[in-house]
Amino acid sequence: MTSARLDRLRDKLSQDGLEALLITYSHNRKYVSGFTGSSGMLLVTEQDSWLLTDFRYMTQAAEQAPAFDLIEHAAKPIVTVRDLLESKSIHKLAFEQDHVTYAEFAAWTEQLGSIELQPVSGIVEGLRLIKDEAEIAIVQEAAELADKTFQFALGIIRPGISELEIALEMETFMRKGGASGPSFETIVASGERSALPHGVASERMVGTDEFVKLDFGAYYKGYCSDITRTVVVGTASERHREIYNIVLEAQLHALANIRPGMSGREADALSRDIIARYGYGDNFGHSLGHGIGLEIHEMPRLSKLSDSILTPGMIVTVEPGIYIPGFGGVRIEDDIVITDTGIKILTSSTKELIELRA
Repeated sequence: MTSARLDRLRDKLSQDGLEALLITYSHNRKYVSGFTGSSGMLLVTEQDSWLLTDFRYMTQAAEQAPAFDLIEHAAKPIVTVRDLLESKSIHKLAFEQDHVTYAEFAAWTEQLGSIELQPVSGIVEGLRLIKDEAEIAIVQEAAELADKTFQFALGIIRPGISELEIALEMETFMRKGGASGPSFETIVASGERSALPHGVASERMVGTDEFVKLDFGAYYKGYCSDITRTVVVGTASERHREIYNIVLEAQLHALANIRPGMSGREADALSRDIIARYGYGDNFGHSLGHGIGLEIHEMPRLSKLSDSILTPGMIVTVEPGIYIPGFGGVRIEDDIVITDTGIKILTSSTKELIELRA
């Protein structure tokens, strides 16, 4: 798997006329090499591939990254990079400009001597856009664990329990199910707090006859899932039902019509136009969705500004919402993979409006 990714990376470097690429971003390093340690860098050229790390990770790196020549770097890793490049008569080094601080850039410039630094952006991220079968299978498992977690959460949500306690119980359940942790800080937002799109769990106690919004995911085998469901504790009012049904209609319409070849802008409009038609356009302030994979937010974006073209193998979220300050909010979110003919939905939790009554 990593050998194939390395070949694709080399093809990209050749297309862009790059002699060498230094990969320092942890997710990109892991994607290309398989190495999961917290410290290290990859140096890839047309002929060579090196993994540079320190003493702590030499055994682990040898096991995880067999496609790479392993080197224990000097006290200043960039000095080892310089020596390797000079040994191959390479005079230009591309680096990931989005993941390098100015201080690092300044130090590298001084330490590399005559070797020229070339800033590049999105090279490995572009390869990560299209998931292979193994990646899709892992995200499917992560999504199934999220579904199980939602079902578990339905059994513990009740008036008088705090949002923080719900979140803790959910995260514990995911860990017991095989996750190494949550994909992101779990959102449990009840009552008027459900109008906060990213209202992470607080000390607020769940009341009665109010929304509870759950947005969470499992970080499983290095990949993320991301699901949102909104329920009512007690009895749903007409207003609860109105808002919920609009969001559900918008989400189902998007799921029924997203297809390969569509732009992120076009996908976003599928839900946004419905919500706007009901008069709640100003209450849907975020994008329809985003890519997920090694990270919880990846490309592409499904947004009003996105020209990204949806392509088979991409995994994205579909998550319209309506948020009314002082009352509450609804979001319904699923994970999907773009296929040759449409989509496959990875999450399967019910989307009927659930009323949790004592």
